[in-house]
Amino acid sequence: MEMSKAQGKRTLMEEEEEDDEDTVGLGFGEDEKKKKPVTLTNKKGSGGAGSTPPSCQVDNCTADMSDAKRYHKRHRVCEHHAKAPVILIAGIQQRFCQQCSRFHELSEFDDTKRSCRRRLAGHNERRRKSSSESHGEGSS
Repeated sequence: MEMSKAQGKRTLMEEEEEDDEDTVGLGFGEDEKKKKPVTLTNKKGSGGAGSTPPSCQVDNCTADMSDAKRYHKRHRVCEHHAKAPVILIAGIQQRFCQQCSRFHELSEFDDTKRSCRRRLAGHNERRRKSSSESHGEGSS
């Protein structure tokens, strides 16, 4: 028995409604019974026709990102500016953080590092924790 997507959705909705009828009288308010349509598609975002092409968020950057890697498109930064030590966004000197995948002000970085202090601190803490555990197990 073959069903179209619309029929499948309709059937799924009908089954959920039937399940809800079984739970009447359990003391849950009417707010709990709000129906949300269930979709069976796996699409994310609006990647359809008419969407604007990806562009770097750095001021006055005209890089063509149509052939850029998916990472750069997702974070809206061209490869050049992702690796640049200093860039301007809204007139503020910033750098792209490899850990956060965001731009931060230069004061949040140590020297020429590409990860902000906050993320580096968490990374170093995890490294120290795992190395102390491995040393503790070996010495008895």
